[in-house]
Formats: sequence, C-alpha cells, structure tokens
Amino acid sequence: MSRTGQGRSTGAAGSGAPITTAIFVGDFAMPRGRAFRTHTHPAHQLAWAARGLLRVRTAQGTWLLPPSLALWIPAGLPHATAAEGDTVMRSPYVDPTHCPVDSVWTEPTVLAVGPLPRALIDHLVRDDLPTDARSRAEAVLLDVLRPVPVATVSVSEPRDPRARTVARALVADPADDRTLEAWGCEAGASERTLARLFVTETGLAFGQWRKRLRMRAAMPLLAEGLPVEAVARRVGYASASSFVAAFHRVVGLTPRQYFPVREE
Repeated sequence: MSRTGQGRSTGAAGSGAPITTAIFVGDFAMPRGRAFRTHTHPAHQLAWAARGLLRVRTAQGTWLLPPSLALWIPAGLPHATAAEGDTVMRSPYVDPTHCPVDSVWTEPTVLAVGPLPRALIDHLVRDDLPTDARSRAEAVLLDVLRPVPVATVSVSEPRDPRARTVARALVADPADDRTLEAWGCEAGASERTLARLFVTETGLAFGQWRKRLRMRAAMPLLAEGLPVEAVARRVGYASASSFVAAFHRVVGLTPRQYFPVREE
C-alpha cells in the first residue's frame, strides 16, 4: 500500500504482493464512512489511526480505536475496517517471517500507542530510510508494543423481530431507559420472553447488552472531544461519575485513559 492507499506490499484490499521490508507502513486518509469490506492480509497488521477513530470488526469482536490504541490483527485473519470520523490510517504491516511476537499474539490484541510507538511509526512511514536505520526502528517498535486490557464493544442485533424492535430503538436512542417490562407492549412480547431472546440471540443479558451499546455510542462522541458530562447524558447516564464507572467496567479503561488529551 502506498501513501495514497494503493497496493505496494500488502494493502487494505489484501493485494498479496511480496513484502520487501520487515515492516511496511500504509499511510492514507479515510474520510468519514470510508470502509474496507472483510478481507485478509498475508502480513500481520497493526491497525492504527494517527487521527480520528477507526472501527475494526473481526469474528472475535468489534473495536473502536482512537490514536492512543491500535489492534494487532494476525496474518490471514478476516477483518473489516471503517472510519468513524475523518481519519488518517497509518498502519504497519509486519512480515510474519521477521516477527518475534507472532507466536504470542495469535488473536486480535489491543495495544497501547504512546509517544514512542507513534514516533517510530511516523519514522517508518518514510521510504528513504537506510536499511540499517530501518531495521533498528522496526526492532524497537516491535519491542515496545504492549497489550492493554480493552474489551470489545460489539453488540449483536437479535434476529427475532420482537427483540429486534427493542434493539433498533435503543440504537437510535441509547438514552432510552425503559425496562423490558415497559418495552413489552411495543414489542408484542412479555418481559420474560424479551429477556430470554436477548440472552439466546446476543449472548448477553439485556442490561449487559444495553450497557455495551451505550459505550459503543459514547466513543465517537468522546473522540470528538465532547465533555464527559454531555456524553453521559446523551447515552443515558444521570451523572458523569456513573458513566465513567460503567465505561471502565465494560471497556476496561476510563474514558480519559481511552481518549487521552493530546498535547499539541
């Protein structure tokens, strides 16, 4: 992939062309809504956005990634990528034959991208580096990558039309706080039936499903820089503190840890 997003070594469309260095960095803009359908790469990918918010979906889950986080995608793993806002994707692709961590991260793994990894990726995007300088930077980048305990924010839509009515209404308005009993008349099912359908068709109890949906809805708002208090109200929490506590329980980090304020 070149800096314009066209295939060079291995690209978003999975061109499969040979990799000439241990790490090649694809660098290109993804306007809001731009997406790459499910595809694979012969290389490991570190899906990272230098700016904006990147959404990556695999069979294992869906992750929303600000510049502070990246997702390690093992070679050959099907995945889809999309921009949740105006995004710049700067994604390293790692030749499996030159990778000391591929036997460790065999599943999608969220990694921290602090100042040092960011600087190394920005350095490796250059195509004029001498071979020895590139090799040193590649080795350091792979050495400093560290996993962080971030959970997927994916939620499945129920197939049954009664539960799907509730789910779609909550996607449209995550702040709707009605109980399943209150939803019963609109959905045409009892509270007990709706509760059973959510568990059997999404794998989550209704309360867990709604919390995860609210966190997914909150992330683009936090990425835009909205105050935590405003985001909390938009997704159905009465206070910032209750939202922060729920975010930490569901996602694994606080909103400030997930979306740290960058010093320009």
